[in-house]
Amino acid sequence: MDIRNTLMILEKVQAVKWPSGRARTGAQKTVNPGLFDALWGRDCLLCLDPSPAAALCEYCERLLPVSLLRCPRCAVPMPEARECADCLRDPPAFDDVTAAFDYRFPVDRLVRRFKFSADLAVGAYLGTALARAVDALPRPDLVLASPASAARIRERGFNPALVLARHAARRLGLRSDARALAKVRHTPPQAGLGREDRHQNLAGAFALSRTVAGLHVAVVDDVMTTGATLGALASVLKEAGARRVSGWVAARTPEPPAEA
Repeated sequence: MDIRNTLMILEKVQAVKWPSGRARTGAQKTVNPGLFDALWGRDCLLCLDPSPAAALCEYCERLLPVSLLRCPRCAVPMPEARECADCLRDPPAFDDVTAAFDYRFPVDRLVRRFKFSADLAVGAYLGTALARAVDALPRPDLVLASPASAARIRERGFNPALVLARHAARRLGLRSDARALAKVRHTPPQAGLGREDRHQNLAGAFALSRTVAGLHVAVVDDVMTTGATLGALASVLKEAGARRVSGWVAARTPEPPAEA
């Protein structure tokens, strides 16, 4: 049995052990973290084997997809570390992007559990991994989260990007602002839209409520596909005088959409 099938079976086991990510989140919110671990133990987030020292066991940690060579501008995996054709042809408003992982198995499953089942243990792991990925880079003056609309927050109960931003900023000792960026217009989900439709979908959707003139700003998001969301946010920040805008994402899709 290959690892993909094994993990699919283990996910079903996890659903029994934890009826939902929200149940786990509820326990984590109401129980002291040390007591939580003592009562339930610490299992690997993927295979459920005991993993007292880390969120993932050593074996599952080695499964995570990480591309060492990327476009320095948009972080798409490349055969060599150089700007991709899309960024050369149409430079985005942001200056650089760093991705902790590729959006491939099994990271895609972790991200979906975090976003759609509110598994904050996964969110904490991804935020910490993101902090490690950017640790050697120049420190930004401010860390912001890609905002979600009020309707999306009501639907999910939280903004995944904000959870990641808080974990990463705290790990790195950086200043963050949860309210600086806002999504002032609800938009249909980006999933399933082509590159141009994604850009049009986000026109006029974001607003900024603080001064960023002269600052290097990092914007955190969970997944980057075409870069439309980060590009729209970077445009707002650059128009307000931001000196540099970096994107920090937990996962980057491995390649541009076919129509790109």
